[in-house]
Amino acid sequence: MSITSKELAKILNLSPAAISMALNNKPGVSTATRKLVMETADKYGYDFSKLAEKHNLKGTIYFVIYKKHGAVVSDTPFFSELSEGIALGCKKADYKLKISYVYEDEDIVEKQLEEIQYSDCIGMIVLGTEMKPEDLKPFQKLPIPFVLIDSYFETVSCDCVLINNVQGAYLAASHLIRKTKKQPGYLHSSYDIGNFAERNSGFFKAVRAHGMSSAKSIVHLLTPSMDGAYADMKEIIEKGEELAPCYFADNDLIAMGAMKALKEAGYRIPQDIAIAGFDNLPFSKVFEPALTTINVPKHYMGEMAAARLVEMLKAPSSSPVKIEVGTTLVERKSS
Repeated sequence: MSITSKELAKILNLSPAAISMALNNKPGVSTATRKLVMETADKYGYDFSKLAEKHNLKGTIYFVIYKKHGAVVSDTPFFSELSEGIALGCKKADYKLKISYVYEDEDIVEKQLEEIQYSDCIGMIVLGTEMKPEDLKPFQKLPIPFVLIDSYFETVSCDCVLINNVQGAYLAASHLIRKTKKQPGYLHSSYDIGNFAERNSGFFKAVRAHGMSSAKSIVHLLTPSMDGAYADMKEIIEKGEELAPCYFADNDLIAMGAMKALKEAGYRIPQDIAIAGFDNLPFSKVFEPALTTINVPKHYMGEMAAARLVEMLKAPSSSPVKIEVGTTLVERKSS
């Protein structure tokens, strides 16, 4: 015969309420206590099947969008597709989804997370695009499981779903080298973002793999938005700075902003300067010329994050996993 929740409470010297919160993944108990309860329940043969229906009928999954400066996280098709994928993943598992914005200010973060903790939230998918490791600390204190999406930190132990940025940048840079037979330049984001740091690594990895010197690649720092990149590139051209025969850009917005400035200055793309971006935003294929870019399966990423969170809700003591989603090159007219 399986053990009851009341018997579990006696064994662990915990209140029935604490046992209930732990078993049902509700706020109010620490992560350590929740783990202890789940492991003891499993050891003594607790019937977890009777929790499945409750998990599917009660509680909401929150998609928490963390904004530090908003330079990268904005209402673009990239994040819209990510949200749609998460929504579909939640729907498949019969969970409701709620989207919540959390901003950098520490007092606001603590207050907003407190509101989430004492709501019907049973799990979170946290958008970490603009995050640093220290920004995740308030989330780790919550007795609520979460999956970090679009970011990864070596120093933080948590479940995450992210893009294989190194692979994507490597593919784009290698493509430019093959097409132009020349040393590629790099339109690098002026904002310090984990994804862009990984793309930086992939770009220079490709440069070295093709027998070229990393030091000879021209690098321009541009704002990671179309208008910002346009203004920055225009200034670079007006100052007469040396330009590369081809460029990889950290994202499509940087690529298209730079292309606009280059075209206004009389450069032909790709005849004079070839360009490749990253993200495959919908308007990259209607831009003139259509942008060569790296496709990211954004919808699939969202689905994977939701699926992983559902797994965690069913097995809270499982070990953290890192899921990296692969990318593909989309060749168009700009290269």
